[in-house]
Amino acid sequence: MQTQEIGQQTVAVRLEAVEKIYGKGDNEVAALKRLSMTFNTGSFTAVMGPSGSGKSTFLHCAAGLVQPTSGKVLVGDTNLADLDEVRLTKLRRDRIGFIFQSFNLLPALTVMQNIVLPLQLAGKRPNKNQILMVVNRVGLADRLDHLPGQLSGGQQQRVAIARALVTRPAVVFADEPTGALDTRTAAAVLGLLRESVTAGGQTLVMVTHDPVAASYADRVVFLADGRFVGEMYQPTAEAVAARMTRLGAWDDENLAPSSTLSGGGR
Repeated sequence: MQTQEIGQQTVAVRLEAVEKIYGKGDNEVAALKRLSMTFNTGSFTAVMGPSGSGKSTFLHCAAGLVQPTSGKVLVGDTNLADLDEVRLTKLRRDRIGFIFQSFNLLPALTVMQNIVLPLQLAGKRPNKNQILMVVNRVGLADRLDHLPGQLSGGQQQRVAIARALVTRPAVVFADEPTGALDTRTAAAVLGLLRESVTAGGQTLVMVTHDPVAASYADRVVFLADGRFVGEMYQPTAEAVAARMTRLGAWDDENLAPSSTLSGGGR
């Protein structure tokens, strides 16, 4: 599968006028409203917005986990709507990695078994050098025989990241990957994600509520009420927090921005 080229850049993922409607009649809810966005190859984008803005629905549609009601989602030059379930599953397996906030590790499998599981499901022979490179990158070389229950939350998220990277996907989607982690562990995980873009050339799209996490990205995209409402390049935690405040994010959710708006990926 090729990537689309625009000028000197290639496009990894594109959404064109995507709508997602749940329910019918009086119960109809439009989670996404003609949403159009482009994510270039080798870029790191954070997606933010108030509660109910459509962040999770966007992520699931872009990753091929949920079918839009209308519009197009293209991964490279492939329109996901043109694929049957078998081909869509293969594309997700070969070209897309997904990192969940809840880790989603299999408790009966060791760290190594969890990491190589996507390769086994794809019927691919594990490449020892590739696996070792990923394992060393996430700092798990001395934990490969451990079970998930023997690891800290940060270590479990590192396993989830390694599992998402081991197939060398073109695009990695991350859903609140640091939401359950303490500040120090979150910074280490975000550094790993940043490195996967900088060193690995992968495309990363991350939904987050945290301005500090967003500051590791090249660009922040803001959603509100299912629509694209703005973007910010070379973000800082302070600038992102100010934009989110103007969107009413923390007024709506009765939350406050991170108490430590420091650090970041730059």
